[in-house]
Amino acid sequence: MLAIRMQRTGRKGHAMFRVVVQESHVTPTSGKVVAQLGSYDPHAKNLILDKEKAAFYLEHGAQPSDRAARLIASDGVTLPKWVKLTVNKTRTTRHADKRRSTTPAPEAVVETPAETPAAPVEVEA
Repeated sequence: MLAIRMQRTGRKGHAMFRVVVQESHVTPTSGKVVAQLGSYDPHAKNLILDKEKAAFYLEHGAQPSDRAARLIASDGVTLPKWVKLTVNKTRTTRHADKRRSTTPAPEAVVETPAETPAAPVEVEA
């Protein structure tokens, strides 16, 4: 069975990826590739993809990985109905009520009654 997946290239700390079609039992790092569909630079968010080849392999049953499916769909290739895009999970905070707040608590505003002017003091001369 064929798989559309990402194959890491590039130097240490600056990854680049090829979007390739491989047999699913072959490891992505082996270099045995059926077809190269394009490349992806995650630092610049730059995707170069051959849309016709991607559509061809998807129509013929190639299984895209989650990340590859997202990239292919973002480039405008229509995915078959059997391909399910995963949704990013939102992180939940455990015991949110017990967490220490980093912002200081708002101070209570104490209202003082307005002072009324006292009767004028007469000074004896």
